[in-house]
Amino acid sequence: MTADQRGTAYYGMMTSTWDVIRRGQENWDDRFLYQELIRQYGEPVLDVGCATGRLLLSYLKDGIDVDGVDNSPQMLAICRQKAQKAGLHPTLFQQSMQHLDIPRTYKTIMVASSTLQLLTDPEDATAAMTQLSQHLDAGGALVMPFMTLWSEGDPTEVDWELTGEEVREEDGATVRRWTHFWYDTETQCEHVEFRYEVTLDGKTLEEEMQRFSPETRSYTQQQAIDLYEAAGLTDTKLLEGSTMEPVSAAATLFTIIGRKA
Repeated sequence: MTADQRGTAYYGMMTSTWDVIRRGQENWDDRFLYQELIRQYGEPVLDVGCATGRLLLSYLKDGIDVDGVDNSPQMLAICRQKAQKAGLHPTLFQQSMQHLDIPRTYKTIMVASSTLQLLTDPEDATAAMTQLSQHLDAGGALVMPFMTLWSEGDPTEVDWELTGEEVREEDGATVRRWTHFWYDTETQCEHVEFRYEVTLDGKTLEEEMQRFSPETRSYTQQQAIDLYEAAGLTDTKLLEGSTMEPVSAAATLFTIIGRKA
């Protein structure tokens, strides 16, 4: 099966293999960073791009007042299934960031995994920042990581390579993902093709090709700061990666915190 989606929600084998390929994701460093920032800035919390509930369900188990939003119905369906098995009852919304309309405001909004960068149209990114700001309480904080996807001297294309391989616990099948990407230096956008395969005992059970063109927009540190300031967020802080350390000038993965006046 081949599928081509442009600027739409994650779907198909990307969602069905999401948790398998990301085994151990519950303990990624950003979980602990956001937990500390929630402690500082308060609850309630909105997890934007919550996907299958990596952070959301973990925080609910810890007693944190957190809601989730994602634009992928398949991701949210998996999140609900996982929550039911864990005896949790999350409040979930299927919405896009640029049209966010939730009947609640929050003290902390986190947009993990560089999710905002999936909005490759600058107007959509600006609209999303406006909506996120409107859903913040006064004094509340918007927290999100950014990636600089390309720097001078980097290749603009990487041919197919294996970027994920795990054994599925439920049946012992092997799940593999290959990735091919190319970068447009003029638009600052990365284009990606994925190939997924599930095999068991030498037989292919399932396979799918996906293409997101473009998939992700790159940001420098200054461009990300400008995005925050244009949304009226102040007291901006930049952190190194998923740590509480101040960002270095060379960092290509950084987290920004901005507050609503």
